Amino acid sequence: MKRLLILAAVSAVALGTSACVTIIDADGHDSIAWSGENAQPFNAARDECRAETRQGQQSDAFRDCMAGKGWTRN
Repeated sequence: MKRLLILAAVSAVALGTSACVTIIDADGHDSIAWSGENAQPFNAARDECRAETRQGQQSDAFRDCMAGKGWTRN
């Protein structure tokens, strides 16, 4: 019974962390990695921020826009 409880606890932790997503090399650049938890889909957020800011992923305006959509740079 104790083993079953431990297995259930480990499974719960594993499922709880699965909501966090990391995107590496999202735009062909190895140095850019984004993480999002309960974030908008990455490609849609990236495209919207590109159109809104008219700047690249290295700009503060782009990072702020992505943060507003649930994404942060690692």
